[in-house]
Amino acid sequence: MPRAQEGRKKIYVLDTNVLIHDPNALLNFEEHHVIIPMTVLEELDSLKSGKQSVAADCRQAIRQIDKLLGDASTSEVEHGVPIMRHHLGKPLGTLSILMSVDKNGGHRLPEHLNDNKIINNLAALQAKHEDRDIILVSKDINMRLKARGFGVEAEDYQTDQLIDDINLLPQGYKEYKNSFWDTIEKVETLQREGITEHILKREGDLAKLNLNEFVVDEYGFVGRVVDVSEDRLILRDLHRRELMGEEVWGLVPRDIYQSMALHLLLDPDIHLVNLTGSAGSGKTILALAACIEMTVASKQYKRIIATRSTQGLDEDIGFLPGTEAEKMEPWLGAIVDNLEALHEDDENMTASVDYILSKVPLHFKSLNYIRGRSFQHSLIIIDESQNLTPHQLKTIITRAGTGSKVICLGNLAQIDTPYLSGLSSGLTYMTERFKGFRHGGHIHLQGVPRSALAEYAEANL
Repeated sequence: MPRAQEGRKKIYVLDTNVLIHDPNALLNFEEHHVIIPMTVLEELDSLKSGKQSVAADCRQAIRQIDKLLGDASTSEVEHGVPIMRHHLGKPLGTLSILMSVDKNGGHRLPEHLNDNKIINNLAALQAKHEDRDIILVSKDINMRLKARGFGVEAEDYQTDQLIDDINLLPQGYKEYKNSFWDTIEKVETLQREGITEHILKREGDLAKLNLNEFVVDEYGFVGRVVDVSEDRLILRDLHRRELMGEEVWGLVPRDIYQSMALHLLLDPDIHLVNLTGSAGSGKTILALAACIEMTVASKQYKRIIATRSTQGLDEDIGFLPGTEAEKMEPWLGAIVDNLEALHEDDENMTASVDYILSKVPLHFKSLNYIRGRSFQHSLIIIDESQNLTPHQLKTIITRAGTGSKVICLGNLAQIDTPYLSGLSSGLTYMTERFKGFRHGGHIHLQGVPRSALAEYAEANL
């Protein structure tokens, strides 16, 4: 949040969904006053029990509030406890708890909903502090609309929103019409042990390229950025025919985008791969084929951990019968569907899939059970990762131990979580944050190779 002039410091009132989205959110409002309504504390308390990821976020938010308030007296909590900033060595901003405030006269929303209770209290607080800007911070669009309609200023929590337009997100490659080399004035080329690398001056479009991004042109050139400095970058020359002919567990890429994705998936020096794209673009089948190849054939990894974020999974999985793997199967049907696609030409597809499931160390895990674990020498596939918040995605990625690779798959046009958008999704946040990571790569897949019908539906429905 921006710094304000003394005397015009703002009062930010946080909704419950903001603290679930980011349990450390109350540290991100600089010198302004942060208020937690009592209703929000009650909602956090009602959601804190259980093994769901939401419950864990609630517990962390409650612990953060308790840590900041410390042993402050009732009067200090009411007026605001200074928020100690250890990196500054001094406090900055204050935190307080808002009890129910009576408002004499005027309009009030019916208080059968917690949202209405919060808005009523804010309206009363606004009447009490006319010299201060009081702002409700909520991830709930409808909550913000109700607040504005009632005369209370409201805004979204955007501290972890790194871009303003989803089209600004890196695609992982730069495409050139005609020949890429027509745009280059000077190049130094080195050849060693079958590897060709081009040293180029980092200017113009090349200045926007990041590590492990690709350059593609219509004449067949494909290059990958393997090193970047202030004034130059190094492009490794990749042969398009070899890329397009790469066969992985019977799967051959259908276009240059899939071949670039497979190139990153199979690279042992790449520890994080993000694949985005529309439904049917091949994200899951590429990841699954590469993972089976690296565990069964080359034995670079010991196991495959498959998981996905599905709206309702946290609530429903506890009531399904059977073991964790049996509970997860209905939610991971996409994995089995893609296994069948990989073996559809076999004499007995069902037998082939059963054999793979029995021989390949493929484990289905709920996101709830990944928290607190550490996976060594593992391939971790996170499907539907667009439905995760930045905090949740960080919690999962930090589970990757020595020799592990994380593969995040998602379609930012299909977000099922009510408080997330394409700009606030953890997948967007991570893609932007990791674009300079030497051991990470990102590819946005184009087209819908699943079928002509799927491609037409994606474009016209």
